[in-house]
Amino acid sequence: MNVGISTNTVEGAVEDAFEIAIAPKPELVARARQSAVARLCRWGLRTDAVETAALVVSELVTNGVVHGEGQVRLRVFRCAEDALRVEVRDESPFPARVRDADDDALGGRGLCLVDALSREWGVSPDGRTTWAALSAPAGGA
Repeated sequence: MNVGISTNTVEGAVEDAFEIAIAPKPELVARARQSAVARLCRWGLRTDAVETAALVVSELVTNGVVHGEGQVRLRVFRCAEDALRVEVRDESPFPARVRDADDDALGGRGLCLVDALSREWGVSPDGRTTWAALSAPAGGA
């Protein structure tokens, strides 16, 4: 077991929620994404919904690791039969924000992708949690 990631079941929603803690190391973003994909597949979500959620998880966790402070917590849960919520929390009080990336920049587009892929997204009032609401239909391709 990698000490950088720990998994917990979110209280009260064993089947439809999970949470992992991630050390602020860029190399652990892929492990967080893989954990999310495995869980979403077990929930029986459509392949396209899993792929979209995986990209959103990657972008939000990367944002927390690169721009946040301290341990990063990823929480994913079903908030309706066809909806999913992805939350990433870190200890920085500075809220995530969309950046203006130059055309040749290698980064800076993560929240633009989250905005394009999500029903909606936002930041908690304390600035520590960035979340995205996604469509999450079950079954089929």
